[in-house]
Amino acid sequence: MTDTAPHKRKALQTPADLALLGAPPLFAVPRHVNRPHVPDKAAFDARINAAWERRWFTNDGPLVKELEQRLCEYLDVPHCVLMSNATAALDLTMKALGVKGEVILPAYTFISTANILHIAGLTPVFCDVDASMALDPAACAARIGPRTGAVVATHVWGSPCDIDALQEVCDAHDIPLLFDAAHAFGARHKAHRLGRFGRAEVFSLHATKAFHTCEGGLVTTCDSTLAKTLRRMRNFGFDPMGAVECAGLNAKMSEMHAAMGLGNLDQIDATRALAQDVHRAYARGLADLPGFILKLPPAAEENNHHYVVGRINAAEFGMDRDRLHAVLVAENVLARRYFRPGGHRCPPYIALTKAAGLELPQTDALCNDVLVLPGGAAADPADVALICALIRFAHDNAAAIAPPQG
Repeated sequence: MTDTAPHKRKALQTPADLALLGAPPLFAVPRHVNRPHVPDKAAFDARINAAWERRWFTNDGPLVKELEQRLCEYLDVPHCVLMSNATAALDLTMKALGVKGEVILPAYTFISTANILHIAGLTPVFCDVDASMALDPAACAARIGPRTGAVVATHVWGSPCDIDALQEVCDAHDIPLLFDAAHAFGARHKAHRLGRFGRAEVFSLHATKAFHTCEGGLVTTCDSTLAKTLRRMRNFGFDPMGAVECAGLNAKMSEMHAAMGLGNLDQIDATRALAQDVHRAYARGLADLPGFILKLPPAAEENNHHYVVGRINAAEFGMDRDRLHAVLVAENVLARRYFRPGGHRCPPYIALTKAAGLELPQTDALCNDVLVLPGGAAADPADVALICALIRFAHDNAAAIAPPQG
């Protein structure tokens, strides 16, 4: 039996009441960042039962085709190509576009992007971000050189990056622009949902995302030739008649994963509304707290509200991000320090960036300051109230909670 309630311990009165200093933790069961939201179980079971009766579990089954069509309609994009995961999706997209040489990407993003480039024989070129925490167009332009084959920009925390400025940069140099849209399902840029910008956009459909298929990836594009090539490449290079048309691998999505996706798509608007309620609860609970800056999307922006992101100003808060993180983790609030360290400071890339004397001050500052709290549609607003009270208590008692000296 899962214990979803907090421990019945006395209210926080002194620092000795904190788990970091020896008291029982606030939560018996860990509260994770972006615990998966699930669809209606009966609807999911009905789709699984239908697949069972058909004995069609993979190889472009009816559920995969249905999900692709519905995603095209929801995202307002001509082509949606589902894959087994976003890493494979990005890899095949790079290969389909014939990208060679160097690829510019933000250092402040999930390390899988750099890793797949490296494994594919491409050279990741790390770039700094701007105040939005997304790839800085000016810094990107400065990093373009004769070996630049593409730019991959991340829509971080569910907000679109500066799409228009980055497109201008890439057009000026005649290189393809791709978007890592792993965080940003459902977000909009101007009149359109993300999915139709650049040469292609790659979404992660991992279980922790705002919209998920348990595991999965999605490439969206307005390029019919690219979409056709990706469909071949995700299935060993076969054309619909089984003839090998190009090099490929097995990156297909199964019917079971598509069933989860269809169920989640059925209720995507309600899911977003729940996540927005959680985000608002954090905004209320942490309002005017010195040194804790909650990242709020602009009022006019359609965000999925899946990520609850704060920056800690140690001088104002009274302790640094890492000490607050330790306080929360001890209470079974498993906050995350994304994306620590930046890609330019991870092996094997750190040796190259050190040798080049690369300095990315905005990225380094974010890696030292950012804390992501449990959020999303599956979060409990009652938990949010407790977490906010805990963070406020840490601020009010920061001097007593400071790490031991020496």
